[in-house]
Amino acid sequence: MEIKSSATAYSGPPLPAVDAAPGRYSTSRAGWAWGLLGVAAFSLTVPLTRIAVGEGALSPLFVGAGRAVLAAVLAAAALALTGQSWPRGQQWLRLLIVTGGIVLCFPLLTSYALTTASASHAAVVIALLPAATAVVAVLRGRERPPVLFWLVTGVGAAAAVIFAALSGGGMGSLQWADLLLFTAVIGAAFGYAEGGLLARELGAWQTISWALVLGLPLMLTLTAVAWFQQPPVAGTLQWGAFLYLGVVSMFLGFFAWYRGLGIGSMAKVSQIQLIQPVLTLLWAALLLGEQLALATVAGGVAVVLCAGAAIRVRMAPARSPHDGKVRGKSSSVQEAK
Repeated sequence: MEIKSSATAYSGPPLPAVDAAPGRYSTSRAGWAWGLLGVAAFSLTVPLTRIAVGEGALSPLFVGAGRAVLAAVLAAAALALTGQSWPRGQQWLRLLIVTGGIVLCFPLLTSYALTTASASHAAVVIALLPAATAVVAVLRGRERPPVLFWLVTGVGAAAAVIFAALSGGGMGSLQWADLLLFTAVIGAAFGYAEGGLLARELGAWQTISWALVLGLPLMLTLTAVAWFQQPPVAGTLQWGAFLYLGVVSMFLGFFAWYRGLGIGSMAKVSQIQLIQPVLTLLWAALLLGEQLALATVAGGVAVVLCAGAAIRVRMAPARSPHDGKVRGKSSSVQEAK
């Protein structure tokens, strides 16, 4: 999975801006375009993971760990070629949280879940991620959001659980795949929130790159184990999906995403992530032929709306009840300036 949360934002060294063509494209529009490109790249992750692990072509352990190895090799090269400074002191310990959440937990658990769950089903559950990341960021930053924030995040979580249960045959019948997906969301939320804080110190793409490099020894070991336990029997389609997951989903997609955040209004561009579940559902229908049932669409809409409401409530400036003046601004608004 990938650091692309709209609940946290990068405020470190700015990425170099691209001058817009006079009279045609503004910097804001360029930011939206880059952000949309990043989200479009990430939206293929779930369907392509389903393809990679389908019919036992590639084991879920190999897909989850191997794609991280591939991305880590690219990340190490990028860090070396650009002469990035090494993390220091406690930054390594904080990078372990990022590595555990988005390099180890999310890719592995979603790969195992997608051996049985449909891509559209997984997309609805994973749509809870932006709201979950907002909750972790609030707790991590000791923020005091209004009660409405907790209300909409609670409703969104309940909607995701109810959808998963009903899809499995009724309340009380959550499947192992659902438990894996929910755990993956929690792990990624911690990784995203800590990654958002670290990005202020190390830089955006540098943070995910160091997290990938830090996890390389373990992921390389797991990839070797997976290869010997279940030798790949994949065809061109499955290997193509695997390469996309490693090169784009876990690495190159971040360059477009963070460039959009860097040159556009961060608070606004980050909201593009909320359309990712919608794009994933469309890809699931087009690439996998999955039927978009009414329950799936309704569940996705409910979770996305609640996630969007939670993020907007958290970003809203606090106002005095007496004079109507702004008393404080959320970190997201400050970072957007």
